[in-house]
Amino acid sequence: MALKTDLHQDNEASKEELEAIKAAAKSKTTNPIIILMGILLLAMVLTFVIDSGSFERDGNLVIPGSYETLEKDRSLSNLFATPAHESDGAARPVGLVGTLMAIPLGLERGSGLIFMVLIIGGMFGILTRTGAIDAGLERLLAVFRGNLFVLVPGLMIVFSAGSTFLGLASEYLLIIPIMAAMAERLGLSRVIGLAIVTVAVKIGYLTSVTNPVPLTIAQPLVGLQIFSGAGMRFAFYLVFLVVGIAFMLVMVRREGFRRDQAVEFSAEKLSWRQVAVLVALVAGVAVLVIASNRWHWDHEALSAYYIGLSIILALAGGLGANEGAEAFVFGMKKVLMASILIGVAMAVSIVLAEGRVLDTVVYSLTNMIGEGGALVAAQGMFVSQLFLDFLIPSTSGQAAVSMPILGPIGQLSGVSQQTTVLAFLFGNGLTNMITPTSGTLLAYLATAQVGWGRWAKFIFPLWLIFSLIAMALLVVAVEMNF
Repeated sequence: MALKTDLHQDNEASKEELEAIKAAAKSKTTNPIIILMGILLLAMVLTFVIDSGSFERDGNLVIPGSYETLEKDRSLSNLFATPAHESDGAARPVGLVGTLMAIPLGLERGSGLIFMVLIIGGMFGILTRTGAIDAGLERLLAVFRGNLFVLVPGLMIVFSAGSTFLGLASEYLLIIPIMAAMAERLGLSRVIGLAIVTVAVKIGYLTSVTNPVPLTIAQPLVGLQIFSGAGMRFAFYLVFLVVGIAFMLVMVRREGFRRDQAVEFSAEKLSWRQVAVLVALVAGVAVLVIASNRWHWDHEALSAYYIGLSIILALAGGLGANEGAEAFVFGMKKVLMASILIGVAMAVSIVLAEGRVLDTVVYSLTNMIGEGGALVAAQGMFVSQLFLDFLIPSTSGQAAVSMPILGPIGQLSGVSQQTTVLAFLFGNGLTNMITPTSGTLLAYLATAQVGWGRWAKFIFPLWLIFSLIAMALLVVAVEMNF
């Protein structure tokens, strides 16, 4: 009888999954996999259209003035050719076979981030099963009477400070599902909860007052002391923060939230197990922030930490071994698609690198800057970083490639080293707010269970506003000879 019941339940679950697939297919929203596959095919076409070339490198750093065009066979016979991996220095377009092979290679390259996202999804499956998150949010909202006009500014200040001073980003993956659940409890969309964290993090990276992730690479490459110029960047941080908070409050109001809306919140005390789960979670986040910054944990170390924290949370919540394992797997299923998206996003850069066109794009973008004076050059640097970040979403990777080139251009056009770094920070931070090739953004979307199309529609107005502010602040920086 038990086996028969299990089979019946499996059949019912299969029917529900089938109905969900049919409903998603009928939806007007374009699946993000289709969007990324389109970008991947565009990258393949670019390897046929754009000249191949390369810079000489000193380690990972580009040597300015060393760009050379490479000969390349552009014939369509390459479209169906098997990729050649011999190191003869020849340039070849990437065909359909190579493009398809780039996807599993992208999954392999992004495996650290992919598995970390899956494990975090499993951990939140356990948290959901314990009921501690729902109960804790209920109590929090009861204390503040559900007033997001107080909660949003406070939370964004804390999150953005962690990013701009310490470089926190992936550490906030733990927080995003909680914020999404809070938004739903107040009758708002999950994208609001996602944005509370994401906008704050991007504001922090835009200005990077003492953020070690970009500054330890970008500033030494142009001859600056690490963390120098923090005072001006802090002033700019305040500008972006005020605008970002105002935007979020407007969007909260636009979704129908009002201070005086009647929402009942439970005043019941949390059980001792729920308290134990929440204490373990808070302590876990605190240890994570300290340890990851002190010992510079990579994705593998972070994943191991999340696995250990998952076990602790399951024990604190009183879940048995089977129940905890089932909750973990259920949580992983919810973020599975995003894991594939991260691999496809990685595949874009693989195709461009295999086709030897990435250096050509960098060279072309730097030539666009021109010789129109310091103001024009600073804006040109900013725009070049916007485009380049789409191809190199890694902040440290983009700094290593672009700063050795932008530094001499800045010197020739009268742009100071600090303003050159600022143009890089603005361009990198802004594109990472919206680009579908950013692994971190896709991980955020996965844990919040928000589609990229929905996010892009929500964030695009703020992206435009921030772009205009960035251009204005670059003018201020040039005029003040920052």
